[in-house]
Amino acid sequence: MCVKMKQKIFDLEDKKMQVDHSDSKEKFSMGMFLVALGIVYGDIGTSPMYVMKSIVEGNGGIINVDPEFIVGSLSLIIWTITLLTTIKHVLIALRADNHGEGGIFALYSLVRHLGKWLIIPTIIGGCTMLADGVLTPAVTVTTAVEGLRSIHAVDKFLGSGQSMVILITLAIISLLFVIQRSGTSSIGKMFGPVMMVWFLFLGVTGIWMSLGDLTILKALNPVYAMQVLFSPNNKAGFLILGSVFLCTTGAEALYTDMGHVGRSNIYISWPFVKICLILNYMGQCVWIMQNQNNPVIWAIEDLNPFYVMLPESLRPVAILLSALAAIIASQALISGSYTLVREAASLDLMPHLNVQYPSDTKGQIYIPLVNNILWLFCALVVLYFQSGSRMENAYGLAITISMLMMTVLFCVYIGALHKHMLAAVAFGLVFFALEGVFFISSLGKFVVGGYVAIIISAAILFIMLAWYRGTQIEQAQNIFLKMREHLESIKDLQKDISIPLCSNNVVYLVKGDESEKIDRDILYSILDKEPKRADAYWFISVNTTNDPYQKQYKVETFGTDYIFRVDLYLGYKVRPSVNVYLRQVVHDLLAAGELPKQDKRHSIYGPSDVGSFKFCMIRKMMPQEGDLDSADDALLRAKYFIRRIAGNPFQWYGLETSNLIIEYVPLFLAQRQKQDRLERI
Repeated sequence: MCVKMKQKIFDLEDKKMQVDHSDSKEKFSMGMFLVALGIVYGDIGTSPMYVMKSIVEGNGGIINVDPEFIVGSLSLIIWTITLLTTIKHVLIALRADNHGEGGIFALYSLVRHLGKWLIIPTIIGGCTMLADGVLTPAVTVTTAVEGLRSIHAVDKFLGSGQSMVILITLAIISLLFVIQRSGTSSIGKMFGPVMMVWFLFLGVTGIWMSLGDLTILKALNPVYAMQVLFSPNNKAGFLILGSVFLCTTGAEALYTDMGHVGRSNIYISWPFVKICLILNYMGQCVWIMQNQNNPVIWAIEDLNPFYVMLPESLRPVAILLSALAAIIASQALISGSYTLVREAASLDLMPHLNVQYPSDTKGQIYIPLVNNILWLFCALVVLYFQSGSRMENAYGLAITISMLMMTVLFCVYIGALHKHMLAAVAFGLVFFALEGVFFISSLGKFVVGGYVAIIISAAILFIMLAWYRGTQIEQAQNIFLKMREHLESIKDLQKDISIPLCSNNVVYLVKGDESEKIDRDILYSILDKEPKRADAYWFISVNTTNDPYQKQYKVETFGTDYIFRVDLYLGYKVRPSVNVYLRQVVHDLLAAGELPKQDKRHSIYGPSDVGSFKFCMIRKMMPQEGDLDSADDALLRAKYFIRRIAGNPFQWYGLETSNLIIEYVPLFLAQRQKQDRLERI
């Protein structure tokens, strides 16, 4: 009773801290406003660097555009940002929070009990978001570096080819990935003020250029957006939407990063960001209309209106700010990729990787393997495409897919979870239609670079499918025994002094939350496979919950003082530090008298009531043959191959410094055919 009471007190205090933390994020402050600018808007904030450039290039260059086309294109941009970012992600998506957290895995955690099929859009959406983490640094940094060509003297230094641009880009990207190891909390404090200056720069330069032709305000009328789609001056037709969609890439970050900055801070900061973005697009469009008949402008290769519209004396400032904004956008995507991978691993969609915490900043993590893979693929993308305009063809397609998958989950959330079927149907019809059109138009870029985004997404999708399906197959093969039927056997082993003591405490990590049952392989490990005599046996189950920051546990002793089944209930954003939590449980049980004192005399810290611990993890091995169809067989073998690359999961559970035992057992699958008996001769 005492232990349960202490457990409840601990849980209540922990929840109170979570609520207070959530409330502090919800309250608006200038500090959180700056944090939101630095964390949330990096990706969408760099879009003016390449959107109009892509639209003009897609229409055959500035020589082939006219005012009608430019006004219509701007109208498409304005209403795309309004519909997909403001309405969908700000006004609707932010209301679908999981205890203040957002993102595709937070949303899945809310609705996964409504159908097993929901794992499909979740996996697809998650893998395309990770693909975006590869493409965003490559596109934004390359485009920023290419802005150097707008300065005549620097352009001469860079030469006619792209070699110098590529070298500078690779140097910046490599440095960005190298510093991840030591954490970014110190430089991260500058992200907000830098992005504030960046957005003010976008807005002020946009107003300055827009004053040259206020007829550009016609673009606020959505009629012009519809007209340009069917206009003969629009040589790309509906495929223009593939370029227009780039203006809203990064909109998903408003929902994903809600847990970092709070809903109210996004509500207040987004109007400022949107106004600055639209003003800059307006300024670029006015400049294009004023220079569409300028032969000097026609002669500029790889024309980027964002830089060229500025006086040459101001371009170095624009290049410096755009480079900083590109780095901040890339940092946001890299950090977001770590979080996505950790949350996917918590939900058994990816292997448990080595997660490090490089700074004291809450929530900041670093995953070395993910960092290295992202760096490698970013570098390969830069080397393959060589220019920002070519990379833009790969950019956007993956995000249209992730937005469609999020729309599926939102429909289920609104209709099935909140019982608003009419609202769910209306939401689905509107946004499936909009995003479907953007997806189809983005497919036009498939053969000229979009296939790279699909290849990266498909590779990540295969990893997720292999891990998810492989885990399902393993769980189907598990054989569970009733724990109470084997208590005496374990007691007899404990009393058998002829067997050397393995450790005072032997700890097994187990699956599931059925405390009355135990995996046969674990009992076999204790009793048969080199019997492990101990004073106490601990069976720890780590259960991932829907509440992102939940920290609770319960203990089943089976009426003994030597067997303890501990179920940890941890949110999908909580580090599963088994060592830390087990230490608290042990001290709680000692205080309650449920765990006998263990006489530990020899220690640099002096005598202790708790003895030595040894952790044992059982890993399944694939047999040569099993009763599986070819697809499941391939996925299971792929999972074990991925597991070998990913390394051991002990660091995931905070056991990297613990005394460990690793035992391998075959995955007991039915043999495909009965083996013939040997004949003795």
